[in-house]
Amino acid sequence: MTIPTLDGISAKTITTPRLTTRVLFSGSDDGIPVLFLHGNASSATFWEETMVALPAGYRGIAPDQRGYGEAEREKKIDATRGMGDLADDAIALLDQLGIGKAHVAGHSMGGSVIWRLLMDYPDRWLTVTLAAPGSPFGFGGTKDTEGTWHWPDSAGSGGGIVNPQFAQAMANGDRSSDNPQASPRIVMNSFYWKPPFKAAREEELLSSLLSEHIGEREYPGDLTASENWPNVAPGVWGPANALAPKYAGDISRLYSINPKPPILWIRGAEDQIVSDQSLFDLGTLGMLGAVPGWPGMEIYPPQPMVSQARAVLEKYQAAGGRYEEVVFAETGHTPFIEKPDEFNRLFHAHLAS
Repeated sequence: MTIPTLDGISAKTITTPRLTTRVLFSGSDDGIPVLFLHGNASSATFWEETMVALPAGYRGIAPDQRGYGEAEREKKIDATRGMGDLADDAIALLDQLGIGKAHVAGHSMGGSVIWRLLMDYPDRWLTVTLAAPGSPFGFGGTKDTEGTWHWPDSAGSGGGIVNPQFAQAMANGDRSSDNPQASPRIVMNSFYWKPPFKAAREEELLSSLLSEHIGEREYPGDLTASENWPNVAPGVWGPANALAPKYAGDISRLYSINPKPPILWIRGAEDQIVSDQSLFDLGTLGMLGAVPGWPGMEIYPPQPMVSQARAVLEKYQAAGGRYEEVVFAETGHTPFIEKPDEFNRLFHAHLAS
């Protein structure tokens, strides 16, 4: 599926030693590079308005990441590497384009990729912008600001916790509003932003959501049966498993990197996807009675995703880094689309810093 682009955006197919994919560009070829990394159930399309709004002298670069959009289907995400495949793909793209250093911005899972990029390639970044990023400790399966697992096998995270009806609707290219629990359009308009907001390019963004690669080795990926509630643990393929805390690695590496680029963290106050009581987290759903058998708050509390990110960034700052947290009121999971003027004002000042 080819998704129409905005004026000011050009789409090219780029091949690196790791991946062939669609890459969107804005600005002049000799502009200061800004790499944009999209989240799960989306593609580079989500960043287009932000890219065309960049100040003169900057070059926006946004790839469809492995497993998404027009990235080659043969290349799968090895979840046992956590965000490693996606991080290495991003660096291979910059290398292919002859770029040594860049600004980088990531949304949701794209922010999760940035945690890994900072640890593995700290000298490649001028500034970092995180828009509603995933927790540094992964998605699901942890219970405190230190990222402690609920269970030894990381049960409650990975591909097994994905709603299979939602994944099937994505595979079917379902553009309807027939199923309030699983229609991609309803999920997008209910959770990607705070209702009643509707994006001007709703159809293009829905096409972007539907362009994720679906399958047992893609999304939602495989799973492992577990004796621990909710009786599923991570598998080894695809982005949902790659986000499991089991594969997040040693986050403390972040505190010793050199140099430490400045980090701007922007999130919505009404985010229901990445929050301390996420409606996509089994701890929250169990607490609400939506998933039977919940073992209770002492054993399986909701993952404090925002508090985890803040705790990690406080340690980053104590070790010599710098970060700023900005919370947009009446905003959901995608602040750069919901509040573009506010986002760009902060973002552009951060780039200039």
